[in-house]
Amino acid sequence: MGVVVKGSPEWRPPARNLERFLPSAVALSFRISSAEMDSTGQNNLKRNKSEKKLLRKQIKARNTLMRHEGIECVSHTTQNLVVANGGLGNGVNRHQLLRLVEECGLVEALLMPPNKPYSIVKYGSTEEAKKAYDTLNGKEITLEDSNQNVTLYVNFVEKVHWEDIIPISLPPGLMMIEELVSPEEEQKMLESIDWTENEVIQNAQKSLKHRRVKHFGYEFRYDNNNVDKDKPLPGGLPEICSTLLEKCLKQGYIKHKPDQLTINQYEPGQGIPPHIDTHSAFEDEIISLSLGAGIVMDFKHPDGRTVAVMLPERSLLVMTGESRYLWTHGITPRKFDIVHASERQKVGSVTPDVGDLTLNRRGTRTSFTFRKVRRSPCNCTYPSVCDSQQGCQREEAPSFHDSETEASKLEEEYVHKVYEEIATHFSSTRHSPWPKIVEFLRTLPKGSIVADVGCGNGKYLGINKDLYMIGCDRSQNLVDICGEKKFQAFVCDALSVPVRNSSCDACISIAVIHHFSTAERRLAAVRELARLLRPGGKALIYIWAMEQEYNKQKSKYLKEKRASKGKEEEINTDVAWGLFCDQMHDNGSQDSACSDRVLNDSKDKGGNAKEVIHSKLPVHTNRTSFHSQDVLVPWHLKGGTNKKGECVKALQLPAGSKELQEFSRVFHRYYHVFCEGELEAACKTLDCIRIQKSYYDQGNWCVVLEKQ
Repeated sequence: MGVVVKGSPEWRPPARNLERFLPSAVALSFRISSAEMDSTGQNNLKRNKSEKKLLRKQIKARNTLMRHEGIECVSHTTQNLVVANGGLGNGVNRHQLLRLVEECGLVEALLMPPNKPYSIVKYGSTEEAKKAYDTLNGKEITLEDSNQNVTLYVNFVEKVHWEDIIPISLPPGLMMIEELVSPEEEQKMLESIDWTENEVIQNAQKSLKHRRVKHFGYEFRYDNNNVDKDKPLPGGLPEICSTLLEKCLKQGYIKHKPDQLTINQYEPGQGIPPHIDTHSAFEDEIISLSLGAGIVMDFKHPDGRTVAVMLPERSLLVMTGESRYLWTHGITPRKFDIVHASERQKVGSVTPDVGDLTLNRRGTRTSFTFRKVRRSPCNCTYPSVCDSQQGCQREEAPSFHDSETEASKLEEEYVHKVYEEIATHFSSTRHSPWPKIVEFLRTLPKGSIVADVGCGNGKYLGINKDLYMIGCDRSQNLVDICGEKKFQAFVCDALSVPVRNSSCDACISIAVIHHFSTAERRLAAVRELARLLRPGGKALIYIWAMEQEYNKQKSKYLKEKRASKGKEEEINTDVAWGLFCDQMHDNGSQDSACSDRVLNDSKDKGGNAKEVIHSKLPVHTNRTSFHSQDVLVPWHLKGGTNKKGECVKALQLPAGSKELQEFSRVFHRYYHVFCEGELEAACKTLDCIRIQKSYYDQGNWCVVLEKQ
């Protein structure tokens, strides 16, 4: 009997074996007939290759949906379809997708979650859903708003439940007034701006990161969100603004007549970092008029709550009280905003109603922002974020580092308990080993005994099969995950590892030591690694760096988009899914810059922020540079799994419910981010080790130590 080589014209794929790994409906749809291949030859082989490729992409979509969203696809026909690559996160707007899916039958509902690369369609019958399944699978469409191509991959899902969404309240003190000016008044105000004028006063007109801006009354300085009160600009405010300001005073929108105006022009794709206008610089009311186009402005509370607010064209935004003093406001740089598709709500907060969201292409927006310069210190009721009261606040703030006991309590509350709660979700985001760590492990001699101290979900324990690796972590739930992967791991504290002295050929400590809250405890963690090593053994340490921009290169942490172009046909795990994961575990904000903020324990009102009660540490805004070495970093436990690994589906939770609050909890992890040279200096205090190598790796300071 002759041997048939795989890949030769005579070879036939084992369809029966293929079906073992496929859901029945998928296998039926894409089953390869041996008889057909025998009769049609090479042409059919090419067609089958195309079908196989489509099948692989469809299966990848199923796995991605399950891994990231907890959405389980089924093999039998249902009325519901999940359309991968057909979501707002891919740039697909509701109107285009609705027209497409309606060609296959009556659509009872089209759900498009914000920022997600998928949609869910409910048809009136299973027959219509099956028709859409056959028609849309592998269909390439051109996006109306960008002319890019995406390929859709469709799977069946069981019944999807969703509740009517209760509108999200605006931040306290925030007010929106629609159509404050007429279209004619709008045109006159826009025409009055002379962007080409050669100002006498330097800096009165200048470009800010390619955004055009003009100042009147006083120059608004973006480096400190303040003005120089001793250097007023000549000419005061433009006369064309007088009628507008008189109307605002008469209607009671403001109490003080503004004496400072900033005009900003935002082209599509431009934005402004989240910020709070300095308390001591301006009075309570700050108002902003949107001309030329509308836009979505993002507001964020220190406890992590966010509200997206639609500012329609010709509307006035009024910020007073809490919204002015406590919440940051900013505009995310993007070319599309997620807004309501229906006409029922075109102003105010954008409610995450998955049945009524679409994309809106931004136009050129010009904002007139008016402020009143303050002449006395601010005495607001938000001292934790008030620069006028900050000195007093710092004197009263307790220190976490007064004793070993308090340091231990801090770590228990903001490290140990947090990782127990977020373990499953955390593990789902930690699956890609870092190349230089892999290189270190693969260069170790065969048979080396290696301890991964703080192993997390064990992603480095199986890198090199020639090593004997053991892991340990403070989190029982993370150690359980290691066990599920058949790795050897146990629970212990990194300051006291129950392993004999000099018993390891190598150790790794990846993203662990920065969780210790005193210099003494951080040094003790290094000393414990040295104790485990035999003479000549090596340890690799990674810690988070204060310098997230090094040698003029931003770290991956600061980069908002990590996808390369030309992969539109695939489920875009680097852009759409990457964005989702970033929002989940690194903050959920698209902010590009923001000062760290301090939480006031007396202001904790919602259940989401209970993890930061009694904390005086600044809460870091993710995806931004660090401004303090000791910070709390938020982790948003949304759309993932609870600590027991059970799937949680947002679409099944009514807004305002206790379950939804639990679903979207915000946890805060303590970090001490290291300055350049700090880790090396600590290591040099130990006589038993020497630094063999130190380097910077994508936002982390790293050292390789050798035991003497």
